[in-house]
Amino acid sequence: VNRDSGILSFSVLKKDLDKGFDLFSRILTQPSFEETKLTLAKDLKLEELRRIMDDPQKLAFREFGRLIHEGSPRGRVTTSASIRSIQRDDLLLCHKLFYHPENVMISISGDIDIPESKLLIERYLGGWNSSERRPETPPLPRQQGGGIYFLTKDIPQSIAIFGWLAPAKRDARFYPFEVLDFIVGSGGFRSRIFQEIRTNLGLAYSTGSFYKPKGDYGLFGAYALTKSASTVQVVSRIEEILREMGRKPVSSEELDGAKKAILNSFIFSFTSAEKIAFKQLMIEYEGLPEDHLLTYRLKIEKVTAVDIRETAIRLTPERGILLIVGNDDAYREVASKFGKVTRIEANF
Repeated sequence: VNRDSGILSFSVLKKDLDKGFDLFSRILTQPSFEETKLTLAKDLKLEELRRIMDDPQKLAFREFGRLIHEGSPRGRVTTSASIRSIQRDDLLLCHKLFYHPENVMISISGDIDIPESKLLIERYLGGWNSSERRPETPPLPRQQGGGIYFLTKDIPQSIAIFGWLAPAKRDARFYPFEVLDFIVGSGGFRSRIFQEIRTNLGLAYSTGSFYKPKGDYGLFGAYALTKSASTVQVVSRIEEILREMGRKPVSSEELDGAKKAILNSFIFSFTSAEKIAFKQLMIEYEGLPEDHLLTYRLKIEKVTAVDIRETAIRLTPERGILLIVGNDDAYREVASKFGKVTRIEANF
C-alpha cells in the first residue's frame, strides 16, 4: 500500500487455481485482523521507524515526501504514536471503506481464458458487498512556494534533495519530461548530474534524478549524497545544471541517445504476460487512453529539444523545494551561501 493505491496479488499453479482463488478472496473480503498479528505488525513498524533515524538517506526521503506533499493528506508521516494508537476496529473500518467491489480492479494472466476468469470472479467474489460509504478523494498536491529546508543530524555527509511537482501521465508534457529526466539524472553514467557531480568533480557517493508520474500529478527530484564540506558546491552545481536545461537546447546526439535508451528499456516492460496485464490495469486505474502503450514510443520519438527546454524552464530553484540533511557545519555554510534556510525537525 502506498500513497495513492494498494495492490494485492497471488500466483498459483493451474491445478491449484480454485483453492488459491478461494483463499485469496477470503483474505481480500473477510480479513480477520487477528490481535496477535496486529501486535506483531505494529512492533515491526515501530522497529522500522526507529531504524530510519540510523539511515540518513531514508530519513531525508521521508521528510522530502512530507514537504513536497505539504497541504495534502499524502504529506502525513508515520509516528510511533500513530502506530500505537491503531486498533483492530480501525482496520475493520478502513477495510470497509476502501476494500469493496466499486473500489477494486482485477487483472488476471496465465493459462486461463476470459470466460473461466469471469466464472472464478463470480464464484468467489460475486457475493462481496459494496460499502455504504465512499472514500473522499484527497486533494492533489499543490506546488508550494520555493524554499530551503535543513534537518540537522550529526553525520559526516549531507543528503540534498531538490523537488518540484511535475506533469501527470495524462499531461502532454509527460513525454518531454521522461526524456528530460533521463538526460538530467536518471540515465546513469551518461546523465548530466552524474557526469558532472560524480565523474568530473568526484563529489558524490550517489547522485541523479527521478520522475514519478501518476495519472493526475507527478513529482520530479534531483539528489546527491556528498561529504559535508562540499554541500554548497554540489547544491550550487545541480542548480546550474537545471538552469542550463531551460536556457539552451540539448544537442541532437544527447537527445537521440536518451530517446533510444528509453525506448529500449520500454521493451523490457513486456517480458511476461503478468507485466502486460498489470500495465493494462494501471492504464485503466490512472485514466489513461486505451492506446497509451501503443502510442508511447511514437510520442517519445517526437520529443524535440525545444520541448525539453520549454519543460525545463519550470525547474528553477526558486519554484521548488530543497531539503538538506547534514551537520551544523554544513548548515552554517548553506545559510551563509543561500540566505533564508528553514530548520525542521523529524517527528517520530
